[in-house]
Amino acid sequence: MKIIRTDRMPPVRGHYSPVIEHNGTLYLSGQIPMDPLKGTIPETIEDQTRLVLNKVELLLNESGSSLNQVLQVRIYLSDMELWDQVNRVYAEFFTTHKPARCVVPAGKLHYGCLIEVEAVAFV
Repeated sequence: MKIIRTDRMPPVRGHYSPVIEHNGTLYLSGQIPMDPLKGTIPETIEDQTRLVLNKVELLLNESGSSLNQVLQVRIYLSDMELWDQVNRVYAEFFTTHKPARCVVPAGKLHYGCLIEVEAVAFV
């Protein structure tokens, strides 16, 4: 098991690792749409979704993987009414690749975020 760290993201605030690699599989912790440098959260669900998927893509790239190597995605939403907007932005990132996916209605998320995303990928 290997913990993957990158200088392109600030240190985590909690007791977890952003990415763990084991036997060629990457496990990405849930990412929230907080700007890693400014500490701000965008207002709209579209902007929050773009930010969180950009963070996922950065972690994948820093780990030697890519969005095209994602096996599964879990999306936690504060409100299922946001699903259509999230799905549109999600499709911009994954285009023709369609990983297995689970959408979980989660209610209130940390810091008032509307979305959180975790992923499993291969190296």
